[in-house]
Amino acid sequence: MKIGCPAEIKPQEFRVGLTPAAAAEAVARGHEVAIQKGAGLGAGFADDDYSAVGARILPDAASLYGEADLIVKVKEPQASERAMLRRGQVLFTYLHLAPDPDQTRDLLESGVTAIAYETVTDRAGGLPLLAPMSEVAGRLAPQVGAWTLQKANGGRGVLMGGVPGVLPARVTVIGGGVVGTHAARVAAGMGASVTVLDRSLPRLRYLDDVFGGLFRTGHASGALTEELVAASDMVIGAVLVPGAAAPKLVRREQLAMMLPGAVLVDVAIDQGGCFETSKPTTHEDPIYEVDGIMHYCVANMPGAVARSSTQALGNATLPFLLALADKGWRRAVTDDPHLRAGLAVHDGQLTSPPVGEALGLVSVSPDTLLAG
Repeated sequence: MKIGCPAEIKPQEFRVGLTPAAAAEAVARGHEVAIQKGAGLGAGFADDDYSAVGARILPDAASLYGEADLIVKVKEPQASERAMLRRGQVLFTYLHLAPDPDQTRDLLESGVTAIAYETVTDRAGGLPLLAPMSEVAGRLAPQVGAWTLQKANGGRGVLMGGVPGVLPARVTVIGGGVVGTHAARVAAGMGASVTVLDRSLPRLRYLDDVFGGLFRTGHASGALTEELVAASDMVIGAVLVPGAAAPKLVRREQLAMMLPGAVLVDVAIDQGGCFETSKPTTHEDPIYEVDGIMHYCVANMPGAVARSSTQALGNATLPFLLALADKGWRRAVTDDPHLRAGLAVHDGQLTSPPVGEALGLVSVSPDTLLAG
């Protein structure tokens, strides 16, 4: 199969969909691998690194999209990229369709078969292709939140760990999944006073058993969430509903009850954000203020540490990539129910019911599509 990896064009996105190590694995199995010129530079991979393992370097995106059977990316295709997709081609990348009707429409019209990283599952019920970037984004959240808290950036001027005689920052993490757990660990490691909120009692018990001395836990009732948000120097939104839009957990009117200069870090912004006042920003211009509250809502947080993120994502995607290349998409998703869960669009049909529900579109399940 002809596998193509284009350069990412979303602003301040430095990751790349294929590492030289992954390209080598595909070439060793007899597949052709093409990389757009300069695609890996942001992650520290030169064109020569790919050429050395047998990949071809193509001069531009049009050449790559024109000949590849399987497109491997990181971020959702932008409008100019979607225009190059075609029927019979397979797209394997993050999509986040639920809050993005324009992308969904374009993918349906293109006829492409699109498989979304973020809804591929595993035997434990986890999301193995979302988890590495969730780990990265979770660990980054307190770092960028601490930067935003600095007075020069509009924040309260509070030091995360305090100093002797001065209390540390109060951090509330809403969501105790992968993002929330990693965010809480790093925030606590920076010396902050951290509370993690979640609605799952089994998850709270797990967090308390494993991290009981590091941070506190609380049940994410509306009352407790409102109380802690109002008293926090930093609130990290770490809630994910797989394949669907994130719920709005902090309303605009609540901002008036928060401490002036407090910080909201919305890690769920790719799925529409979990704060009512969230809007996507970039690494170039990451923060903005609403009613005296600073917001950090960068839509591709892991892109800030592109090399680590690319390697972590590549480790997770490689087995699925090789299955798609070795077997073709239909047999690969038929054989593997976990990969099948990622099937989002095929030949003009929406195959993700959560996206259909979010956007008011007709959809069929992947199982129904394959049985037809």
